[in-house]
Amino acid sequence: MSSDRRPLPGDPRVRELVRQARGVSRRRFLAGAAGTVGTGALLAACGTGGSATAGGGAASDGPLRWANWTAYLDQDEDGTRFPTLEAFEEQSGIAVEYAEDIEDNDTFYGKISGQLRGGQDIGYDVVTLTDWMAARWIRQEFVAELDRSRMPNAENILPNLAAVDFDDGRHYSLTWQSGFAGIAWDTEAIPGGLRSVSDLWNPEYRGRVQVLSEMRDTIGLIMLENGTDPAGSWTTDDWSDALDVVQRNLDSGQIRQVRGNSYLQDLASGDAIACLAWSGDITSLNYEHDGRFAFAIPDAGGTLWSDNLMVPKASPRRAQAEDLFNYYYDPVVAAEVAAWVNFVTPVQGAQEAMAEVDPELAQDPMIFPTKELLEQVHVFRTLTAEEEEQYNGRFLAAIGA
Repeated sequence: MSSDRRPLPGDPRVRELVRQARGVSRRRFLAGAAGTVGTGALLAACGTGGSATAGGGAASDGPLRWANWTAYLDQDEDGTRFPTLEAFEEQSGIAVEYAEDIEDNDTFYGKISGQLRGGQDIGYDVVTLTDWMAARWIRQEFVAELDRSRMPNAENILPNLAAVDFDDGRHYSLTWQSGFAGIAWDTEAIPGGLRSVSDLWNPEYRGRVQVLSEMRDTIGLIMLENGTDPAGSWTTDDWSDALDVVQRNLDSGQIRQVRGNSYLQDLASGDAIACLAWSGDITSLNYEHDGRFAFAIPDAGGTLWSDNLMVPKASPRRAQAEDLFNYYYDPVVAAEVAAWVNFVTPVQGAQEAMAEVDPELAQDPMIFPTKELLEQVHVFRTLTAEEEEQYNGRFLAAIGA
């Protein structure tokens, strides 16, 4: 794509294209669109595990292939199209094949690690990985270096995300969305609510509790409950104490399952009534279920994480990926995405743009967190390669992955 077509902050062409393709915020869609779409139908429409081309023009060397998590991009009222992605295709002439193929970081990595090590094309040009997995890919030199001159909108990244320890200066990655991990529950089954991770171990909930397959969130939340800051200089004993809690509750049957993104299906069906959860997921689920679920940062604190856009080193479409990244860092586009996914947007200016999409969401602290909220959450510290192998291996063995 020529530089004169690359979107700039506030570019009226981008604004108009997004408006023409615009869906609705998930709150408006799920609260007002007849309530006929169940969670299963919504997730099926998202195409989990499959792929779909959003439409529009075709790139000369094939479509740009993007792997993302479930329900992590704005959709139209039918749940079958991606408005901002279609606007990008129209604006750029680049076709995008979008696949919701990431259930959790470890599972996704396991599918393509051999190709990565062999320097082969993994079938994706863009991947969306959580900080710790992004750090692994960068450390192992699996990621292409980005040309920042092609992405002027990257300067819109929030200051606290611009200098992360695994990619200082953001030479290899850009944040896609951030969010919180905490506790969630079905208010019909648990009307009194929950305040701590320990509340999940109430014998009354046996067999209907779930924890997350992301080690840093599950172990991090339990470490906080135990009085240990996962962002600090904790010891192997501190980590092991938290794993023991998981193991004990798995062995007793208190924990029903350890799940990735699909934990939402179990909440919606009633198979699970209490769990560790991600903030935006519960917000979105509530729009469909009349506020049936609650999410809270535990009294001891929650975790803060980010997912990152990156280009695998063997991809032949780095330039097209950079155009995509630049586009999604336009504040207007970022606001459209945040209005649907309900996670923390990394783009400065998106809050002002959100006021045009959904004024109520522009004041939502789960999308635009307050200083007070940020003081309650902790980022799990970056592990060394040796620590990651040890701790991740032990966690996966415990949960039977």
